[in-house]
Amino acid sequence: MKTLKKLVIIPAYNESASIVSTVNDIKENAPDFDYIIINDRSKDNTYEICIENKMNVINLPLNLGIGGAVQTGYWYAYENNYDIAVQFDGDGQHDAKYLDEMSKYLVDNECDMVIGSRFITKEGFQSSSMRRLGIRYFTVLIKLMTGTKITDPTSGYRMCNRKIIEIFANSYPKDYPEPETAVGILRRKMKVSEIPVIMRARTEGVSSISPRKSIYYMFKVTLAIFMERLRR
Repeated sequence: MKTLKKLVIIPAYNESASIVSTVNDIKENAPDFDYIIINDRSKDNTYEICIENKMNVINLPLNLGIGGAVQTGYWYAYENNYDIAVQFDGDGQHDAKYLDEMSKYLVDNECDMVIGSRFITKEGFQSSSMRRLGIRYFTVLIKLMTGTKITDPTSGYRMCNRKIIEIFANSYPKDYPEPETAVGILRRKMKVSEIPVIMRARTEGVSSISPRKSIYYMFKVTLAIFMERLRR
């Protein structure tokens, strides 16, 4: 079997405090993976730090939001013939030591997507009680819509094969994309699995989903899931 080309996609918005340690984590614990940082027009000096440290970075000309930044990463993966791509937060929450395990599971089990879930063994950072309530809501909703239980549907730690790379390079939701895209992949009768991972608490910055945005988030993603499920 040929050696697989594997890429870590790091969407970054105002991650100056953690981007160096994030890349070092990948280099030390997953040296078989390439990486690309997608700087989503950060307001801080994230891009300058990337340049100073000779990191692989794409600097977007304007802020596209999380969906646009991630899609840019998948477009890069597709255009450069990567076999596997994985999303990886730039804020230090994800641990690169799971990357090899995820890729092995993806290949050995012939999965189209593997999600790193913090709720299988329930170790490490578990998020706030309100966030966990929302996650359980989406778990139930996705189960009703697709018949598949995903314990961590909002996890951004997701690895995809070449087929999914092509799909996401061409079409990706603008914001809060994880539950919606999971439904889209399951709707196509592709295989989505989870493996347990331990995530860290955010060390710097704040979440893009503020309490003010929570109601909009729940409504928007619920509607998007229903619309995705109804597509032919």
